[in-house]
Amino acid sequence: MVRKRNIAAQRHADSLKRNEEKYASGLVSEKFPHVSGMVIKMTYYQETYDPVLMVRTINVYPTSPAYFHMNCAVKECDNGGFDLTGTIKRLVKNRKKSATGQMECSGNTGKKNSTHASISYEIDIKYKRASR
Repeated sequence: MVRKRNIAAQRHADSLKRNEEKYASGLVSEKFPHVSGMVIKMTYYQETYDPVLMVRTINVYPTSPAYFHMNCAVKECDNGGFDLTGTIKRLVKNRKKSATGQMECSGNTGKKNSTHASISYEIDIKYKRASR
């Protein structure tokens, strides 16, 4: 029972930290003023007999937080996740419209196998039209 309370308390603390990070990241309109929107499509994979864990689509608007760290979907994972911030910054800097890729979770599940989860992603970015 104590263990469950400790886990719940840790999840609550992690949630508060994540909310603080989202708030501190600013808005997409502030960080990327030329972007009118993004769509991030991700497929989460796990190391089991049924590897596809989840398919997720995130719509990002100018009023959305400029926070692109996605949590690992494996419940036992500690300090894991997938940070797409660098990828998105490079795309916007080079004014690219899309990119695809893969990432492995760097978190820890307490097991020897460190490749417990991964994602494949597709990012599509729409830019505001240049004013004349």
